[in-house]
Amino acid sequence: MPIALSTVIDSLPYLLQGSFITAGIVVSAMLLGLVIGVCMAVGLVFGNKCIQYSITIYIWIFRGVPVVVLLFLFYFGLFNFLELNFSAFTSVTIVLGMTTGAYQANIFRGAILSLPQGQFKAASALGMSNSQAIRNIILPQILRMSIPAWSNEYSIILKDSALAFVIGAPEIMARTQFVASRTYQHLSLYIAAGIIYFLLTWAGVIALRKLEQSLRIPGYTHHGSN
Repeated sequence: MPIALSTVIDSLPYLLQGSFITAGIVVSAMLLGLVIGVCMAVGLVFGNKCIQYSITIYIWIFRGVPVVVLLFLFYFGLFNFLELNFSAFTSVTIVLGMTTGAYQANIFRGAILSLPQGQFKAASALGMSNSQAIRNIILPQILRMSIPAWSNEYSIILKDSALAFVIGAPEIMARTQFVASRTYQHLSLYIAAGIIYFLLTWAGVIALRKLEQSLRIPGYTHHGSN
């Protein structure tokens, strides 16, 4: 058996352990981004000028600064300055969650704006306040409508999670680099890591498509209108 293949087979259990760390980072970041994104989308659409301006600045910062810079800035800078002893896993989750939250905010904002405005009038006629209408009518619809966009965002966050190795998180890339530096079988090991990332991406996208199909309402369409 070739040495490269033997090294990959021997290292595979160790690399696959890292895939659980990677999956944990991605799922946690997506959930954090969901909360941040929904709150900011509501603020962008229904907030006052000050709130909208503040959220816009946040979005521009986290969309404009590379993830690796944000990781160093928060892990070695801000968290140390605030004396927050977060682990590498927690730090990566927070940074990626805040990053994807900036992107999800625009996803949810677009979904809100695509809904018929008459729904608020109908909710008001039923005696609902604006907050009740948002919580009970608007949010369930935009969450369902945004699932296709989550597939793309999931893929992006999964690939960005590979940068977690720079601060020591023991995910796939960190474990691959560790083995490669000791066995010198860089090509075969990085190919194996790429395959693992591909399979995680494929599995996540398929799961989100199944979720979209299960939540789809037959015959339901939405059209923004005045």
